[in-house]
Amino acid sequence: MAGDLPHRPRALRLSSTSFGRHTGHVLDTASPEALFVLSAIFQYAGATIAVVLFDEVEPQTVAWFRLIGAAIAVLAVAGGGWRSWTRRQLGAAAVFGLATAGMNTCFYLAIDRTDLGKSVAIEFIGPIVVAAAMTRTRRNAFALALAGTGVAVLGGIEIGGNTVGLLFILGASALWAAYIVVGARVALGGQGLTGLGVGLAIGALALTPIGAPWSGPVWLSPRLLAACLLVGVCSNAIAYGIDQHVLRRIPIRRFSLLLALLPVTATVVGFVALDQRPSALEIGGIALVLGGVLSQERDELGSRAPTDLGAERLTS
Repeated sequence: MAGDLPHRPRALRLSSTSFGRHTGHVLDTASPEALFVLSAIFQYAGATIAVVLFDEVEPQTVAWFRLIGAAIAVLAVAGGGWRSWTRRQLGAAAVFGLATAGMNTCFYLAIDRTDLGKSVAIEFIGPIVVAAAMTRTRRNAFALALAGTGVAVLGGIEIGGNTVGLLFILGASALWAAYIVVGARVALGGQGLTGLGVGLAIGALALTPIGAPWSGPVWLSPRLLAACLLVGVCSNAIAYGIDQHVLRRIPIRRFSLLLALLPVTATVVGFVALDQRPSALEIGGIALVLGGVLSQERDELGSRAPTDLGAERLTS
């Protein structure tokens, strides 16, 4: 899918203000692990707001407003990058947007029926498959096994017999795998944040037929509208913006394994904000995930030889 990615990650296009330059410096120098935790905090803070909104707004409508709010925020910050788009770049952005729209919708329909922590843990099957397909060393295989086991513990054997919820989260899992692979193409495609914004806008447009019909109460309530758009800013604009930058710095294999931090963060957020208390076994699962993340190789794209990069591009 990413057979012709550039050999070196390109700089993230931010505002020309001093704030934008400072933000870019932080994203360039902070560890990917720290950036993932920050991304996860924003992503599941947004998910917590969404769960509360489900009492008044349909999940698919919240997902639609999430994409609208995120697209507006990202394109406003991007401030350019509209020229020199190739058909391949636009196609990658479109596929990314469709995958994101489907993933967000399936995820919301799942967490409307199941616990946040368990849903995210089961959803991690997609990233595990991507990471496994790109793992080439015993050390990384061991790290993947630790993280995968930890996520399985966090997810539990079942989710209360909720077949519909399980089907939705498995759909989100498959689309999460697509998000990673296509997201890498968008991240390295040379359009900066504009590529992310265009993808999100396309996803919002595609989601209109199932999101708009139940949106009446949101348009009539400034409170609901602001909350729905805030979900998009937190969960997509900020969290996915960080993802895009990290994908410029590290291999897809490492990125996929680092996503194991998301179920951990979701469990913590579920405990703090939704009173979903983890068991002792789930705490053990968190320890396994952290062990897997810490034991993997910490290679970055800019530090590897072109031949190594080419090998990964062929496998991704």
